[in-house]
Amino acid sequence: MTTAPSEVAGSTGSPSVDAPHARRGLALALLAGAQLMIVLDATIVNIALPDMGKALDISETSLSWVMNAYMLTFGGLLLLGGRLGDLFGRRRLLALGLIVFTVASLLGGFATSEALLLAARALQGVGGAMVAPAVLSLVTTTFEEGPERNKAFGVYAAVSGMGSAVGLLMGGLLVEYLSWRWVMFVNVPIGIALVAALPLAIPDDAQTGEKAIWRGRLDIPGALTSTLGVTALVYGVIRAADKSWTDGLTVGSLIVSAVLLAAFIAIELRVERPLMPMRLFRNRNRSASYVVMALAAGGMMGAFFFITLYMQIVAGYSPIKAGLAYLPLCAGVMVSAQFTSVMLPKIGPRVLLTVGPILAGLGLFYLSLLEVDSNYVVGLLPAMVVFGLGMGLIFVAIMATAVAGIAPEDAGIGSAMLNVTQQVGGAVAIAVLTTIYTNARDDEFKHQFGKLGEKALNNEAVRNLALTEGYTAGFLTASILLGIAAVVAVAVLRVGKSDLPTEAPAGLH
Repeated sequence: MTTAPSEVAGSTGSPSVDAPHARRGLALALLAGAQLMIVLDATIVNIALPDMGKALDISETSLSWVMNAYMLTFGGLLLLGGRLGDLFGRRRLLALGLIVFTVASLLGGFATSEALLLAARALQGVGGAMVAPAVLSLVTTTFEEGPERNKAFGVYAAVSGMGSAVGLLMGGLLVEYLSWRWVMFVNVPIGIALVAALPLAIPDDAQTGEKAIWRGRLDIPGALTSTLGVTALVYGVIRAADKSWTDGLTVGSLIVSAVLLAAFIAIELRVERPLMPMRLFRNRNRSASYVVMALAAGGMMGAFFFITLYMQIVAGYSPIKAGLAYLPLCAGVMVSAQFTSVMLPKIGPRVLLTVGPILAGLGLFYLSLLEVDSNYVVGLLPAMVVFGLGMGLIFVAIMATAVAGIAPEDAGIGSAMLNVTQQVGGAVAIAVLTTIYTNARDDEFKHQFGKLGEKALNNEAVRNLALTEGYTAGFLTASILLGIAAVVAVAVLRVGKSDLPTEAPAGLH
């Protein structure tokens, strides 16, 4: 997930320093390394989830928090991170973000309990919310407009695109041959090297001659109420899976969420420079883009979560085999993303944003037909390829649609909001899907217990059957989310080819 140059860079488009080419090359390598570290973190941890659960005695329902703790702080604080870069300097923010991310990774690797691991993941999200906007703005201000900057953005986009695949493979290797702790520890030497190289590659903000475009008080109340409000919502939904919807803490957290989110909206309507300007939602195309992104991200993160658990817990795949099994999905995303980049100016985004969710939804529906003994070639491979093709169509087209017709001063915040909805939508969806999974799993186990009695207890076949029933219920619900995304695209989007920006935003992850 990244923010857009125009919002976070605070630049006029000229490079921040007349650096020699060798120094520019080092700067590009450093920025690409920082971006890669942030991008691969989601998938490298995803592969390690089953081993984390076993080592720290984390239930499958609670495992969703390993993903959500990161996504909630990352998405909730991203816009504030962009503002901090404008106010205090982009290199300073990048250095601080890398230090926070590195320390959080070290703490996560040494975690001895679920609480410590989740705290470390949340702190990683805080670091990521500082690193992501700083990296993108420094790419914009360090390189000359034209071929040099285009090359830099090409490297940035390539790193963002391949980060998921690298994370899946690296996660599989680390868990297989070392332990799950190394999916956290691996960030430590990388982070230290990046921080050490930063003064050599990128000049201090005070030396660049750049002036921040943003002045005013930071909207810290807005950042806190939005992040805590969504966190309370996710907690309430997940707790409902473990307890019930009438449980005191479930109801209480949902009420707290409603109050905090209402307070957030009130704050954003009153502050001078809100994190989330409400005027963005007056445009139907932009609002629809955010909804489609939230639904698509929810389906994607839910699919990754349940596919990983199914492959390793039910199908018995090793971590490295699970990582390799994901590669056709990643290939599908990359192929369709290239196709979309070519076709978008010719046919416009509406068709692509209709076909994309339909394809992705069909892939997820196919996964909902999985059985305990389904094999990879028939049961998983076709679904993963189709799902990947659909997601590639969505992500490229939605980036252009979100900023179509937007005022220049809002272009950055408009595309940054798309990234926020990606993270927050994914976190909320995982919470909802986990609740559905838990209910379906428990219902199946109760059914088997009614048939077999105490023989169902500690019975691996019964356990796998119940788990598969839960996973397939999650896949089916995720496919419905993609179906709703397609309906929104057809019914609400009205973006034509002539409305698209001449330059698409830098990208998502």
